[in-house]
Amino acid sequence: MNQMNNYCGRTRREFLHQVGGGFMSLALTQMLDQDGLLSGQVMGSDKQIVANPLAAKKSHFPVKAKNVIFLYMYGGPSHVDTFDYKPVLFKFDGKTIPVKTKGRGGEKNEGRVVGPKWKFKKHGESGQWASTLFPELSTVIDDIAFIKSMTADSPIHGSAMMQMNSGRILGGSPTLGSWLNYGLGSENENLPGYIVMLDPSGGPINGAQNWSSGFMPATYQGTILKSKGAPILDLASPEQMTRSIERKLLDALSAENKEHQKTRLSNSELAARISSYELAFNMQKHAPEAVDLKQETKEIHQMYGLNHSRTEDFGKRCLLARRLVERGVRFVQLYSGGNHNDYNWDAHGDLVKNHNFHAGNTDKPITALIKDLKQRGLFEETVIIWGGEFGRQPTAEYAKGTGRDHNSYGFTMWMAGGGIKGGVSIGETDELGSAAVKKPFQVKHLHATILYLMGLDPNKLSYFHGSLDQKLVGVEPVEPIHEIIA
Repeated sequence: MNQMNNYCGRTRREFLHQVGGGFMSLALTQMLDQDGLLSGQVMGSDKQIVANPLAAKKSHFPVKAKNVIFLYMYGGPSHVDTFDYKPVLFKFDGKTIPVKTKGRGGEKNEGRVVGPKWKFKKHGESGQWASTLFPELSTVIDDIAFIKSMTADSPIHGSAMMQMNSGRILGGSPTLGSWLNYGLGSENENLPGYIVMLDPSGGPINGAQNWSSGFMPATYQGTILKSKGAPILDLASPEQMTRSIERKLLDALSAENKEHQKTRLSNSELAARISSYELAFNMQKHAPEAVDLKQETKEIHQMYGLNHSRTEDFGKRCLLARRLVERGVRFVQLYSGGNHNDYNWDAHGDLVKNHNFHAGNTDKPITALIKDLKQRGLFEETVIIWGGEFGRQPTAEYAKGTGRDHNSYGFTMWMAGGGIKGGVSIGETDELGSAAVKKPFQVKHLHATILYLMGLDPNKLSYFHGSLDQKLVGVEPVEPIHEIIA
């Protein structure tokens, strides 16, 4: 113990110097490996073999889909200006009419109509509607299924985002990526199974709660990956690696013996702890290759828009997403927009400026992602989701201007790939686009659909916590949206 206290009183640099620049960590790694702790299984205190919590698991039923890419349009894109064509809005543009709305500005019984600021046109053999905001995406519209009657329980960003990511409006629950990695494990032991890429303007409201593992072990939480600089933060920080090595060495020095150290942890805690350490160790070797875009051809760079300032950032992230799912990463989430107000899709003021900017940044990269996955034979293995936490109202928020308030009563999201039936639309909002009136779906139906496409029964996938079998979709049985499933 005196030896351990001496180490604790020194700087990390001195600590590592004294133990041979980290040489002891190699010996510790070898010892762990000899004991079976780095081989995908660990010994519990009861001498039983405990599987690595991220080891690949069998799905409930066979499916083609293996991975998910969630293109999250933070702030709430306007459905009536993108994919939900409402001709009556053009007719009533500028007129005040009776319509019930509820958003950031409270409840209202009438409002000034803001007609769509972009033209709509039918595209593809399926004749699906899309506005001129998405000229590139319109070329692959036959691959897309639109859900035009989505609803959420809150018109406020924080709680609505929590629901879209975790199924609940309050924090503390596992997010979608955590549930998928818990249910299916990871296909690549050298990379995280859950990766999140934020907008360069900053993260969304509630921060890390949006990719938290909640009451599940931290093994299942999301890992942040950057599109600029060193993509994976932990790999770029020697200080962080120093802390990790120091903690492991101090654990080894302070334990009376390895058996005592094991019995201080439950089987699940021990498995999560060792697998996290093993993952960090393996990422040092394998992650740099996975995020090296220099390996891609000039044509691919141009396809994703990496040669233009407007599309470069989101294009890089879409290309990284393709490389990651190609290497077995289970769940990748990309945020378009961050920070506050016009830094994201939250168009309270100038709708035209806001949506032209964000759609222009994302249209080409998203289309490239779909086409690239198709040409590589990965489209049927990858579920793609597009949307935000809610939509926007058909009326103006203020006395002047084109800004729209939040709309959680009816909005549009779309899905593609991974078992989705392309070229279809399901559900409808009313003639103004203010609320879902035909086949309304809640966020839990979207989550159930994603789990189903990945081979998981949404009503059987559970995690025991707080004396209950917790589920992503809640207590009551939930059906996936069968109309969009091929």
